[in-house]
Amino acid sequence: MTAPRTVALLGSTGSIGTQAERIVSDHPDRFRVTAISAGGRDLDQVARQAVALDVELVGVASERADDLRDRIGAVAREAGRAAYLPQIVTGAAAAEQVAGCGADVVLNGITGSIGLKPTLAALAAGSTLALANKESLIVGGPVVKAAARPGQIVPVDSEHSAIAQSLLAGQPREVRRLVVTASGGPFRGLSPDELKQVTPQQALKHPNFAMGTVITTNSATLVNKGLEVIEAHLLFDIPMDDIDVVVHPQQYIHSMVEFVDGAVVAQLGLPTMMVPIALGLGWPDRVPDVETPIDWSRAMDWRFEPLDDDAFPAVRLARQVGAAGSTFPAVYNAANEECVAAFHDEAIAFPDIVQTVQRVVDAHRAEGGELSVEQVLAAETWARQEAHAILART
Repeated sequence: MTAPRTVALLGSTGSIGTQAERIVSDHPDRFRVTAISAGGRDLDQVARQAVALDVELVGVASERADDLRDRIGAVAREAGRAAYLPQIVTGAAAAEQVAGCGADVVLNGITGSIGLKPTLAALAAGSTLALANKESLIVGGPVVKAAARPGQIVPVDSEHSAIAQSLLAGQPREVRRLVVTASGGPFRGLSPDELKQVTPQQALKHPNFAMGTVITTNSATLVNKGLEVIEAHLLFDIPMDDIDVVVHPQQYIHSMVEFVDGAVVAQLGLPTMMVPIALGLGWPDRVPDVETPIDWSRAMDWRFEPLDDDAFPAVRLARQVGAAGSTFPAVYNAANEECVAAFHDEAIAFPDIVQTVQRVVDAHRAEGGELSVEQVLAAETWARQEAHAILART
């Protein structure tokens, strides 16, 4: 019998991490979590996960090692396992240390570009990287690709998982284009003038998924879809001009691949993340019964609409920064994170998010030469400062 695949969960208390925990717990013959990392805002949850999963290594970004040790001890005693105590690492490099622990699979479910160093640590350790942290690939681009051996990165975003599955239907030379689907977000159909009136609370009401503040807002602005276009370009080596975005509000079709003979292959399923996460953990094998299949006995109407680039210019801008490469994607992402925070502080209107990102991108001048992690981090710092300077003048 094959031993269970060892797994390290980064961002274990977030949406991706908790769903992965459920999959692992339901399939102990397939997976065993040996390490987890989290931000550390909810130490009780981290402690419960550590004890339930019997992990060997726990990392939290907050400098609260004693508090975490106490919480793990209390939960362990309640579970009748008073002797249990894993290795604990804390601080800014904790996720990086967990990522480099040598697990068979590292699921990077961290939100934001802070996932870059953990991504590189997982690749350096030789682990398969199940990548839900799209930002690390987008901002790291050539650095991440150079660090990865062929097939070492398995996409966990539902769109890119769908593309990876659909690509199995043909040869790389037979691919004509990728079609990335988008829900359109909660403001689909609104005019630019109407978008000026939307509130932060409305922006957090995604039609299909429950996600964190940044990702949910990015889905409303379609910045998330712009990032996904860049990610698809980097993951599958498809030119930016051959990656389309179509609005599919129901999100049953997660994305599609068009082949040179005119055939289009799509991956369908309920609008949840369970299948992409399970595939990320088990690739190339499927994990049984992680999701309920579509009920084909029920009548359904699915529709497709073109993307409104005038109301939602984020994808068009992402194509520009993706084609420019270098540090431009890092600037796009970092400036957006600052603008999203400003929007939720009610300092700017909804359309100002992407408009400000555009101004930051326009002001950026990339260094020449081979891209480095230091250049990426410096560009992000500059972009955040430039965004704040522009917002202060707004």
